[in-house]
Amino acid sequence: MTTLDAAPAGSTGTETSEAAHAPDPDEVAGRVVRILNDGAICGLASLGHELGLFDTLAALPPATSVQVADAAGLDERYVREWLAGMVTAGFVRYAPAERTYHLDPDHAPFLTGNGADNLARTMRFTSLMGLVQPKVVEVFRRGGGLSYDDYPGFHHLQAADSAAVNDASLLDTIIPLTGVVDRLEEGIVVADIGCGEGHAINLLARAYPASAFVGYDFSSEALDTARAEAAAWGLANVRFEVLDVARWEEVAAYDLVTTFDAIHDQAHPATVLANIRRALRPDGCYLMVDIKASSNLEDNLDLPWASFLYAVSTVHCMSVSLGQGGDGLGTAWGVQTAERMVREAGFSEVVVHDLEADPFNAYFVARP
Repeated sequence: MTTLDAAPAGSTGTETSEAAHAPDPDEVAGRVVRILNDGAICGLASLGHELGLFDTLAALPPATSVQVADAAGLDERYVREWLAGMVTAGFVRYAPAERTYHLDPDHAPFLTGNGADNLARTMRFTSLMGLVQPKVVEVFRRGGGLSYDDYPGFHHLQAADSAAVNDASLLDTIIPLTGVVDRLEEGIVVADIGCGEGHAINLLARAYPASAFVGYDFSSEALDTARAEAAAWGLANVRFEVLDVARWEEVAAYDLVTTFDAIHDQAHPATVLANIRRALRPDGCYLMVDIKASSNLEDNLDLPWASFLYAVSTVHCMSVSLGQGGDGLGTAWGVQTAERMVREAGFSEVVVHDLEADPFNAYFVARP
């Protein structure tokens, strides 16, 4: 090797290799611009879901902006500008000669309807993140966190997302994982912790009239919605109570306890898990549905929605825990930490299931 081939003094071969493989600055800038544009698309898609525009388009043949606005009952000028954003995003097709718009059939399953595949519904979380950003900036500076009251409509957004999965899978796929279907039919006592608007527990109460159900949450507003649905369905075997589950003190009272994406944002999740264990009867079962990610950051690099999880955690889940003087566990606490904490709460058997219908969550079935 000549002196011309040697690495400069003070440098290493590793640095030279890294320089050779460094990304083109234009590529980096291009990616950042695409992120900016995709974020804007997310905001427009959120609007489209909120206003019912995707469902309106799906029900129409190719239509002008006037026709779309009339069908949706909206202002044409706003609809036309929104349509332009959706055309440039590739969600909507545009025929310049006729000036008509048509929802791309390939995109329709992921933008319309009430099913679990409708990701436009989930995009509304990004709008909520923007709404609370000024308050989050402040807690970055002074520490602490926010309260649930700082997130208008959050319970409803979360309930809508969860309902899509539960309507499709709760009775036929999720509950059978627990092995207690026969007992539910015969009659057992069930509690849902952090039940929110109560749709999951109402579904169970309607399906298993011989069993008794109770939903606990500290949001009286969410529980009003839960009670209204139960009344509309004529359910006499379910009740809802306002409760801080960190102070739940029942002993051996339940045959099945469920939590649906409710543990990771608790102020004191270990305490809640221990309370659940104590409340279960010796032959009881605990079903914990929570976010599927790794507890190790480096293992989440290839998770397509990892940044979304950390964003939701930063802006909401971690913050509301810290706001209660809590542990701030975070959305991406991970399957490893979750299983360890369930075992530390006193459960001797913990089995983790993955469901094809719900790639965002892991399903933990635990027994004393």
